[in-house]
Amino acid sequence: MQSGATRAAVLGVSDGLVTNVSLILGVAGADVSGKVVLLVGFASLVAGAASMAVGEYVSMAAQVDLLRRLLREFGEHLKQNPESARQSLEESFVRGGIGNATAHSASLQLVLVPAHAEAAYARLLGLDPDELGSPWKAAATSLVTFAGGALLPLLPWLFTSGQMAALASIALGAAAAVVIGAILGRLGSGKVFASAARQLLSLALAAAATWGAGRLFKVTVT
Repeated sequence: MQSGATRAAVLGVSDGLVTNVSLILGVAGADVSGKVVLLVGFASLVAGAASMAVGEYVSMAAQVDLLRRLLREFGEHLKQNPESARQSLEESFVRGGIGNATAHSASLQLVLVPAHAEAAYARLLGLDPDELGSPWKAAATSLVTFAGGALLPLLPWLFTSGQMAALASIALGAAAAVVIGAILGRLGSGKVFASAARQLLSLALAAAATWGAGRLFKVTVT
């Protein structure tokens, strides 16, 4: 559960970082002023963070509501027809690869405690009631981590502009991408260097594409 939360937070930072590095370089490629880059970058930070938070809240709330509805329906079924509910659990256990005798014994024990039977039923559906978390907490985490990632490449533009700021954004973004990729690799496959290289390459491709678009539609803003 802790590693899952950490992974979600790191992915939020990654999304914010890639989004704003790409956007900043795309706008900078159009030769606009530093103030315009800051304005667009902060607008992207706020909009992206809000969108991530709302999306995470809606997704998490829907998952929690679904689990509650399924558990309520199963609980009612357990009260009205306990033998039928027990048989459903036993059949599910057998389909999951558990032996007939073990599945039968486990189902008999579980229906004696409705809360345990409901928890087992939820897990059979692929939903873990202990790891759903809070929709509000998930939304706040997404908002903060996305904003943090999006803010990093904007920092140089607070103090300078032009090519120096763009290069500083690239350097900060590249360093952060390597760290994020390494953390994701550590939490996932264990291939730290491969994950870091993949994250850096993804950032480079996205940034190059938006910078090229900015150069293609080059404008001057005063």
